[in-house]
Amino acid sequence: MSAFCPHDPFRERRVRDGVLNNDFKGEVIPMILRHADVRDAAKDWEKFSSDAPFRVPIPSEEDVRGVRQLPIETDPPEHTDYRAVVEPFFRRALKPEVAARVERLMETSLADAMSRESIEIVREFALPVQSRALALLLNVPESEAEEWIGWGTHVFRDGDGEKKGAALENHIQSRLDRAEASPGDDFFSALTKAEFRGRPLTRDEMVGYVNLTFAGGRDTIIQSIAGIIAWFCDHPEGLEFLREDSKRIPVAVEEFTRAITPLTHIGRVCPVDTEVHGTMVRAGERISLCWASANFDEAVFDSPGEVRLDRRPNPHLAYGAGAHFCLGAHHARLIMRSLISALCKNAGRIDCLEARDHVEREAGYQRKSGYEALVVRFAGRNDAVSA
Repeated sequence: MSAFCPHDPFRERRVRDGVLNNDFKGEVIPMILRHADVRDAAKDWEKFSSDAPFRVPIPSEEDVRGVRQLPIETDPPEHTDYRAVVEPFFRRALKPEVAARVERLMETSLADAMSRESIEIVREFALPVQSRALALLLNVPESEAEEWIGWGTHVFRDGDGEKKGAALENHIQSRLDRAEASPGDDFFSALTKAEFRGRPLTRDEMVGYVNLTFAGGRDTIIQSIAGIIAWFCDHPEGLEFLREDSKRIPVAVEEFTRAITPLTHIGRVCPVDTEVHGTMVRAGERISLCWASANFDEAVFDSPGEVRLDRRPNPHLAYGAGAHFCLGAHHARLIMRSLISALCKNAGRIDCLEARDHVEREAGYQRKSGYEALVVRFAGRNDAVSA
């Protein structure tokens, strides 16, 4: 069974027009498709603004949260100052002691998975790993992740988004109350002690930071983990290639990130009437920066439909570009690097038993963007040799 296949439904429109006008539940949004155009638009916050509460995600999230997500839903110079408040915490992923803890988590999680006859990767492996790794990043007890695991693969879109959004809000408020009453060295406590432009953060600002932290990189990391494992099911030689030289692993991480691109696109709002590749976007209307199309642009990537573990250069846009470059990129890279290292060390073969694709079905395209379920069986290196 073939488990992994990079999917590029935008190729024809990218080559021909550079834009796809897609109807998202009654809102027609031009999707910018070419790599250079997406990159330039991502950097041009004055023309394509993120200062649009609830409207940066597509679809919009007015119905599932009540606060502006920070810092993503702001523009410079405000964005620069908001980002500076929390960036030191997200850079914790670069600290050797944090990396070591994530690596141990991955080793333990993989050992458990390999001890089973089979395991469903999305919810039984990737979801717990993502939640527990986030607890390590935020410097809170790993036990807190058990509640987060119950929120599913996406806080708002997996199940009843409105109900879960309210549950998330209650959790955040309770956690901030505890931090204010008894501050420590964790992320929540840091927010209660932080200042923005010389004043304390408001409670809504604190909630906005935490809301993005829980919702922003959740499903993307989960589907990245699943996609990597699925690819190795089809390409066991890839593990041997990476075992030969561990310095190849960070390069492979970037290529998996490009080929998987778990976040299809993100929204921007035009403050004034703007022409986008022949389409007039009126003031207040949105455009889409389509990362998934840009990362398969044949004008930039040779044979973009192939996963090349040694691809260099690799100017993918999966983490965005410009001022809004993803805050969680270091953390995501650490998780994927730890996963691949653990697989190289311990796994000899991975057999795919079931793969059910998650497909985005829109008026103008259908895109495979991960898995509803991925059931695999791991064989250890000695077991694989004897088999």
